[in-house]
Amino acid sequence: MKIALFRCCMTAMGLDQYESSTNAVLEKLGIEFVDVREFGCCGYPLRNFNFRAFVLASARNLALAEKRGLNILTVCNCCYGSLKHTEHLLKEDSALRGEINASLDGEGLRYEGRTVPKHFLQILHDDIGIENIKGNLKKTFRGLKIATHYGCHILRPSEIVQFDNAFSPVKMDQLVELTGAESVPWLTKLECCGSPLIGVNDDLSMDLTEKKLVNAKKGGADYLCVACPYCQMQFDKVQKMMLAHRGSEVSLPSILFLQLLGLCLGIDSHRLGLEMNRLPITGIQQFLSEQ
Repeated sequence: MKIALFRCCMTAMGLDQYESSTNAVLEKLGIEFVDVREFGCCGYPLRNFNFRAFVLASARNLALAEKRGLNILTVCNCCYGSLKHTEHLLKEDSALRGEINASLDGEGLRYEGRTVPKHFLQILHDDIGIENIKGNLKKTFRGLKIATHYGCHILRPSEIVQFDNAFSPVKMDQLVELTGAESVPWLTKLECCGSPLIGVNDDLSMDLTEKKLVNAKKGGADYLCVACPYCQMQFDKVQKMMLAHRGSEVSLPSILFLQLLGLCLGIDSHRLGLEMNRLPITGIQQFLSEQ
Protein backbone atom coordinates (compact mmCIF):
# COMPACT_ATOMS: atom_id res chain seq x y z
CA MET A 1 0.00 0.00 0.00
CA LYS A 2 1.29 3.46 -0.95
CA ILE A 3 -0.42 6.58 0.32
CA ALA A 4 0.14 10.33 0.73
CA LEU A 5 0.58 11.10 4.43
CA PHE A 6 -1.21 14.31 5.38
CA ARG A 7 0.39 15.57 8.57
CA CYS A 8 -1.59 17.90 10.82
CA CYS A 9 -0.46 21.44 11.69
CA MET A 10 -1.05 20.62 15.36
CA THR A 11 1.29 17.62 15.37
CA ALA A 12 4.10 19.72 13.92
CA MET A 13 3.58 22.43 16.54
CA GLY A 14 3.32 20.40 19.71
CA LEU A 15 2.90 16.65 19.24
CA ASP A 16 6.18 15.27 17.97
CA GLN A 17 5.23 11.92 19.47
CA TYR A 18 2.26 11.70 17.11
CA GLU A 19 4.50 12.10 14.08
CA SER A 20 7.16 9.66 15.28
CA SER A 21 4.62 7.01 16.34
CA THR A 22 2.79 7.41 13.01
CA ASN A 23 6.00 6.85 11.06
CA ALA A 24 6.99 3.87 13.20
CA VAL A 25 3.63 2.07 13.00
CA LEU A 26 3.19 2.63 9.25
CA GLU A 27 6.69 1.30 8.58
CA LYS A 28 6.11 -1.70 10.84
CA LEU A 29 2.91 -2.59 8.99
CA GLY A 30 4.54 -2.19 5.57
CA ILE A 31 2.56 0.89 4.50
CA GLU A 32 4.62 3.05 2.15
CA PHE A 33 3.85 6.69 2.79
CA VAL A 34 4.82 9.78 0.83
CA ASP A 35 5.33 13.18 2.41
CA VAL A 36 4.06 15.72 -0.12
CA ARG A 37 6.02 18.89 0.65
CA GLU A 38 3.44 21.07 -1.09
CA PHE A 39 0.63 20.04 1.26
CA GLY A 40 -0.79 22.97 3.25
CA CYS A 41 -3.38 23.49 5.97
CA CYS A 42 -6.61 21.53 5.50
CA GLY A 43 -8.51 24.80 5.87
CA TYR A 44 -10.28 23.87 9.10
CA PRO A 45 -9.47 27.16 10.93
CA LEU A 46 -11.00 29.12 8.03
CA ARG A 47 -14.30 27.29 7.86
CA ASN A 48 -16.34 29.77 9.91
CA PHE A 49 -14.55 32.85 8.60
CA ASN A 50 -14.20 32.34 4.84
CA PHE A 51 -15.93 29.22 3.58
CA ARG A 52 -14.59 29.47 0.03
CA ALA A 53 -11.04 29.78 1.34
CA PHE A 54 -11.67 26.70 3.49
CA VAL A 55 -12.85 24.68 0.47
CA LEU A 56 -9.99 25.91 -1.71
CA ALA A 57 -7.34 25.04 0.89
CA SER A 58 -8.76 21.55 1.33
CA ALA A 59 -9.31 20.98 -2.42
CA ARG A 60 -5.71 21.98 -3.13
CA ASN A 61 -4.47 19.13 -0.93
CA LEU A 62 -6.84 16.68 -2.60
CA ALA A 63 -5.60 17.83 -6.01
CA LEU A 64 -1.95 17.46 -4.99
CA ALA A 65 -2.57 13.85 -3.96
CA GLU A 66 -4.65 13.19 -7.09
CA LYS A 67 -1.83 14.50 -9.29
CA ARG A 68 0.38 11.77 -7.79
CA GLY A 69 -2.30 9.11 -8.13
CA LEU A 70 -2.46 8.59 -4.37
CA ASN A 71 -5.12 8.52 -1.70
CA ILE A 72 -4.60 10.63 1.44
CA LEU A 73 -3.99 9.26 4.93
CA THR A 74 -4.66 11.73 7.75
CA VAL A 75 -3.97 11.35 11.46
CA CYS A 76 -6.27 14.21 12.52
CA ASN A 77 -10.05 14.11 12.87
CA CYS A 78 -10.38 17.79 11.93
CA CYS A 79 -8.26 17.31 8.80
CA TYR A 80 -10.25 14.20 7.94
CA GLY A 81 -13.55 16.02 8.40
CA SER A 82 -12.37 18.97 6.30
CA LEU A 83 -11.11 16.81 3.44
CA LYS A 84 -14.26 14.64 3.44
CA HIS A 85 -16.54 17.69 3.57
CA THR A 86 -14.74 19.27 0.63
CA GLU A 87 -14.78 15.99 -1.29
CA HIS A 88 -18.55 15.82 -0.76
CA LEU A 89 -19.15 19.44 -1.78
CA LEU A 90 -17.10 19.23 -4.96
CA LYS A 91 -18.78 16.02 -6.07
CA GLU A 92 -22.26 17.43 -5.42
CA ASP A 93 -21.78 20.97 -6.76
CA SER A 94 -20.35 21.16 -10.27
CA ALA A 95 -20.41 24.98 -10.27
CA LEU A 96 -18.32 25.12 -7.09
CA ARG A 97 -15.97 22.49 -8.50
CA GLY A 98 -15.48 24.59 -11.63
CA GLU A 99 -14.80 27.70 -9.58
CA ILE A 100 -12.28 25.91 -7.36
CA ASN A 101 -10.54 24.29 -10.33
CA ALA A 102 -10.22 27.69 -11.97
CA SER A 103 -8.30 28.85 -8.88
CA LEU A 104 -6.19 25.67 -8.76
CA ASP A 105 -5.27 26.04 -12.42
CA GLY A 106 -2.68 28.67 -11.51
CA GLU A 107 -0.61 25.92 -9.87
CA GLY A 108 -1.26 23.41 -12.61
CA LEU A 109 -3.63 21.49 -10.36
CA ARG A 110 -7.10 20.08 -10.92
CA TYR A 111 -9.50 18.09 -8.76
CA GLU A 112 -11.54 15.38 -10.49
CA GLY A 113 -12.53 13.31 -7.46
CA ARG A 114 -10.16 10.39 -7.98
CA THR A 115 -8.35 10.62 -4.64
CA VAL A 116 -9.94 9.42 -1.39
CA PRO A 117 -9.13 10.92 2.03
CA LYS A 118 -8.87 8.27 4.76
CA HIS A 119 -8.34 8.41 8.50
CA PHE A 120 -5.59 6.12 9.77
CA LEU A 121 -8.19 4.18 11.79
CA GLN A 122 -9.93 3.38 8.48
CA ILE A 123 -6.68 2.19 6.95
CA LEU A 124 -6.05 -0.08 9.92
CA HIS A 125 -9.59 -1.39 10.35
CA ASP A 126 -10.93 -1.52 6.78
CA ASP A 127 -7.89 -1.85 4.51
CA ILE A 128 -5.31 -3.83 6.49
CA GLY A 129 -7.80 -5.60 8.73
CA ILE A 130 -7.78 -6.67 12.35
CA GLU A 131 -6.61 -10.23 11.73
CA ASN A 132 -3.67 -9.06 9.63
CA ILE A 133 -2.61 -6.62 12.34
CA LYS A 134 -2.91 -9.33 14.99
CA GLY A 135 -0.42 -11.39 13.00
CA ASN A 136 2.17 -8.64 13.48
CA LEU A 137 1.80 -8.25 17.24
CA LYS A 138 4.78 -9.10 19.44
CA LYS A 139 3.08 -8.34 22.74
CA THR A 140 -0.46 -7.88 24.05
CA PHE A 141 -1.98 -6.19 27.06
CA ARG A 142 -3.41 -8.05 30.01
CA GLY A 143 -5.82 -6.41 32.46
CA LEU A 144 -5.61 -2.97 30.82
CA LYS A 145 -8.87 -0.99 30.64
CA ILE A 146 -9.19 1.72 28.01
CA ALA A 147 -11.81 4.44 27.48
CA THR A 148 -11.88 5.08 23.73
CA HIS A 149 -12.56 8.64 22.62
CA TYR A 150 -13.51 8.84 18.95
CA GLY A 151 -13.75 12.63 18.65
CA CYS A 152 -16.45 14.61 16.86
CA HIS A 153 -15.22 15.09 13.30
CA ILE A 154 -14.55 11.45 12.53
CA LEU A 155 -18.20 10.57 13.22
CA ARG A 156 -20.26 13.60 12.26
CA PRO A 157 -21.89 14.48 9.94
CA SER A 158 -22.15 10.74 9.34
CA GLU A 159 -23.51 10.98 5.78
CA ILE A 160 -20.35 12.86 4.77
CA VAL A 161 -17.50 11.35 6.78
CA GLN A 162 -18.84 7.78 6.47
CA PHE A 163 -16.42 6.35 9.02
CA ASP A 164 -18.71 4.43 11.37
CA ASN A 165 -22.15 4.49 12.95
CA ALA A 166 -22.24 7.94 14.58
CA PHE A 167 -24.51 6.78 17.39
CA SER A 168 -22.90 3.43 18.14
CA PRO A 169 -19.38 3.26 16.67
CA VAL A 170 -17.30 0.12 17.11
CA LYS A 171 -14.25 0.36 14.86
CA MET A 172 -11.91 2.10 17.29
CA ASP A 173 -13.04 -0.18 20.11
CA GLN A 174 -12.27 -3.24 17.98
CA LEU A 175 -8.83 -1.86 17.15
CA VAL A 176 -8.12 -1.20 20.83
CA GLU A 177 -9.27 -4.68 21.80
CA LEU A 178 -7.04 -6.39 19.23
CA THR A 179 -4.16 -5.26 21.49
CA GLY A 180 -5.63 -7.32 24.35
CA ALA A 181 -6.92 -4.25 26.21
CA GLU A 182 -10.56 -4.00 27.28
CA SER A 183 -12.58 -1.12 25.85
CA VAL A 184 -14.84 -0.07 28.70
CA PRO A 185 -18.31 1.49 28.25
CA TRP A 186 -18.62 5.03 29.61
CA LEU A 187 -21.39 7.59 29.65
CA THR A 188 -19.90 10.58 27.78
CA LYS A 189 -17.85 8.60 25.28
CA LEU A 190 -19.22 10.40 22.21
CA GLU A 191 -19.34 13.93 23.63
CA CYS A 192 -16.93 16.74 22.70
CA CYS A 193 -13.61 16.86 24.56
CA GLY A 194 -13.84 20.65 24.91
CA SER A 195 -10.89 21.49 22.66
CA PRO A 196 -12.74 23.92 20.30
CA LEU A 197 -13.49 26.18 23.27
CA ILE A 198 -9.93 26.62 24.55
CA GLY A 199 -9.01 30.27 24.09
CA VAL A 200 -12.68 31.18 23.66
CA ASN A 201 -14.23 30.02 26.94
CA ASP A 202 -11.58 28.22 28.96
CA ASP A 203 -13.85 27.49 31.92
CA LEU A 204 -16.47 25.78 29.77
CA SER A 205 -13.76 23.92 27.85
CA MET A 206 -12.32 22.53 31.08
CA ASP A 207 -15.81 21.74 32.40
CA LEU A 208 -16.42 19.52 29.35
CA THR A 209 -13.03 17.87 29.76
CA GLU A 210 -13.54 17.26 33.47
CA LYS A 211 -16.98 15.74 32.85
CA LYS A 212 -15.48 13.26 30.43
CA LEU A 213 -12.60 12.41 32.78
CA VAL A 214 -15.03 11.74 35.64
CA ASN A 215 -17.17 9.47 33.46
CA ALA A 216 -14.22 7.56 32.00
CA LYS A 217 -12.88 7.03 35.50
CA LYS A 218 -16.28 5.78 36.68
CA GLY A 219 -16.25 3.36 33.74
CA GLY A 220 -13.12 1.79 35.21
CA ALA A 221 -10.62 3.10 32.66
CA ASP A 222 -6.89 3.11 33.38
CA TYR A 223 -6.25 5.40 30.40
CA LEU A 224 -8.04 7.39 27.75
CA CYS A 225 -7.15 6.53 24.16
CA VAL A 226 -7.54 9.07 21.36
CA ALA A 227 -7.01 9.32 17.60
CA CYS A 228 -6.93 13.09 17.10
CA PRO A 229 -4.21 15.67 17.91
CA TYR A 230 -6.71 18.24 19.21
CA CYS A 231 -8.29 15.70 21.57
CA GLN A 232 -4.87 14.57 22.76
CA MET A 233 -3.80 18.15 23.48
CA GLN A 234 -6.99 18.65 25.48
CA PHE A 235 -6.69 15.46 27.52
CA ASP A 236 -2.94 15.81 28.03
CA LYS A 237 -1.75 19.44 28.03
CA VAL A 238 -5.02 21.05 29.16
CA GLN A 239 -5.68 18.34 31.75
CA LYS A 240 -2.23 18.99 33.23
CA MET A 241 -3.09 22.69 33.35
CA MET A 242 -6.36 21.83 35.10
CA LEU A 243 -4.54 19.76 37.70
CA ALA A 244 -2.07 22.58 38.37
CA HIS A 245 -4.40 25.58 38.41
CA ARG A 246 -7.93 24.34 38.96
CA GLY A 247 -7.36 21.86 41.73
CA SER A 248 -9.09 19.10 39.77
CA GLU A 249 -9.37 15.89 41.76
CA VAL A 250 -9.67 13.59 38.74
CA SER A 251 -6.64 12.59 36.69
CA LEU A 252 -6.65 10.13 33.79
CA PRO A 253 -3.68 9.98 31.39
CA SER A 254 -4.33 9.86 27.65
CA ILE A 255 -2.44 7.73 25.13
CA LEU A 256 -2.50 8.03 21.35
CA PHE A 257 -3.86 4.92 19.69
CA LEU A 258 -0.72 4.64 17.55
CA GLN A 259 1.37 4.61 20.74
CA LEU A 260 -0.87 1.87 22.17
CA LEU A 261 -0.63 -0.24 19.02
CA GLY A 262 3.06 0.53 18.60
CA LEU A 263 3.91 -1.00 21.97
CA CYS A 264 2.19 -4.23 20.92
CA LEU A 265 4.07 -4.22 17.60
CA GLY A 266 7.32 -4.21 19.60
CA ILE A 267 8.29 -0.64 18.74
CA ASP A 268 10.62 1.06 21.20
CA SER A 269 8.80 3.35 23.64
CA HIS A 270 11.26 6.19 22.94
CA ARG A 271 10.45 6.11 19.23
CA LEU A 272 6.76 6.17 20.11
CA GLY A 273 7.44 9.26 22.23
CA LEU A 274 5.82 7.97 25.42
CA GLU A 275 8.01 10.25 27.51
CA MET A 276 6.70 13.30 25.60
CA ASN A 277 3.14 12.94 26.92
CA ARG A 278 2.55 15.57 29.63
CA LEU A 279 0.78 13.15 31.96
CA PRO A 280 3.01 10.08 32.46
CA ILE A 281 1.94 6.92 30.62
CA THR A 282 5.11 4.86 31.04
CA GLY A 283 3.27 2.71 33.60
CA ILE A 284 1.19 1.25 30.80
CA GLN A 285 4.04 -1.07 29.91
CA GLN A 286 3.48 -3.09 33.08
CA PHE A 287 0.29 -4.42 31.45
CA LEU A 288 2.24 -5.87 28.49
CA SER A 289 3.05 -9.54 28.10
CA GLU A 290 4.76 -11.52 25.36
CA GLN A 291 2.57 -13.16 22.71
